[in-house]
Amino acid sequence: MNIRPALVSALSAVFTLGALAADKDAKPAPAKPAPAAAAPAAPAAPAFELKDPLATVDGAPVTIADVEKVLTTILAQQGATIAQVPAEMKPQLYRQVLDGVIVERLVTREAAKLEVTDAEMEAEFTKFKGQFPTEDEMKAQLAKGGQTPESIRVEIRRFLQQNRWLEAQVKDKSAVTDADAEAFYKGNPEQFKTPEQVRASHILIKCEKEAAEAEVKAKTEAAVKVLARVKKGEDFATLAGELSEDPSAKENKGDLNFFGREQMVPEFSEAAFAMKKGDVSAAPVRSQFGFHVIKVTDRKEAGTMPFDEAKPKLIGFLGEQKRKTETGKVLTALREKATVKVNLPDAPAAPAEAK
Repeated sequence: MNIRPALVSALSAVFTLGALAADKDAKPAPAKPAPAAAAPAAPAAPAFELKDPLATVDGAPVTIADVEKVLTTILAQQGATIAQVPAEMKPQLYRQVLDGVIVERLVTREAAKLEVTDAEMEAEFTKFKGQFPTEDEMKAQLAKGGQTPESIRVEIRRFLQQNRWLEAQVKDKSAVTDADAEAFYKGNPEQFKTPEQVRASHILIKCEKEAAEAEVKAKTEAAVKVLARVKKGEDFATLAGELSEDPSAKENKGDLNFFGREQMVPEFSEAAFAMKKGDVSAAPVRSQFGFHVIKVTDRKEAGTMPFDEAKPKLIGFLGEQKRKTETGKVLTALREKATVKVNLPDAPAAPAEAK
């Protein structure tokens, strides 16, 4: 459980985006024509050999161990190890993580003087600790990675300093105005189209798709009895809470909220979208889950989301995009000011194609 790899990975991704945005003269390589016939097996690519230091940052070394500590944790979160990474992917992967480590060091240096109180650090540590069932389990898991609660506290303090410094660099540059949001809204009308939707409630009587004929008959009769009670005027929500075998029915009383045609299994959608507001299905509808008694409680026709409805989320989205762009610029400038020497070997050249 390590906080630092997550930040290194994020910084690496943002730095890469910023560098790409700055490289306005970059041109895509021409596409290679496909070979006319299958080529013979290519010889194995040369081994990707690493030598310390992988880089120096203003004279300070970044070692193989520094990078592989981060890389090991990132891969472990995906259930993988360095040994499982294909040889052809290692050059790019090591370079990306190395970039993140370099930028993280530069940000750490800039942020070192920012104050983070013990109370702020402990509040974050409490959240971290809450990921574990017990304190002993937390310590055991940390020990596996060579860490302790004290080392995590140090990382949390550094993490808070880094975030605080980065936020201060971009806060005045990432604001989004109503005019920005409206311009995006008008320029991207397709993104605000809303499909036809219905809101429905259901009462489910479970029945496996491959159930025996006798069980299907019994389940059908049970669903028909439920439908009869609904049609006699009993409260649908009350019946759903009492009788539905949908696991969520106790909480939502059968209400599925609004959904589009593609969000439900075809049999359910076909029935629901054929009904009017207030209608109850004429008969139980069978799907892979069983038999459904359906009531449509509302409908929304296809249309365009009004700007006022879209604006709050749109401002949030555009603000995040601006923040990423501005952060990329800050990190690129930070690295350009530093003396950085990268000693990673170039990726092995692709074997020549057979003629």
